[in-house]
Amino acid sequence: MQPTAGIYRHYKGQRYRVLGTARHSETMEPLVVYQALYGDHGLWVRPAAMFNETIELDGEPIARFALEQADGEQAGPTSSAPV
Repeated sequence: MQPTAGIYRHYKGQRYRVLGTARHSETMEPLVVYQALYGDHGLWVRPAAMFNETIELDGEPIARFALEQADGEQAGPTSSAPV
């Protein structure tokens, strides 16, 4: 499964922007390309299966990366009430 482009929070707390997907040149394994939204804003790749996996933290299953905001979505609450 390919992740949606957007902003994700790693289970350790840092935020990342998923830029897209790529394939390993030798194995054709799908990889997720993402960028840190802190520090030197480094680029990273991780196998898609690992990016999407659920891990156990303090005995509870959680996503390794949780989508916070898909590209194209507005940040924060929105209202459709007339002004």
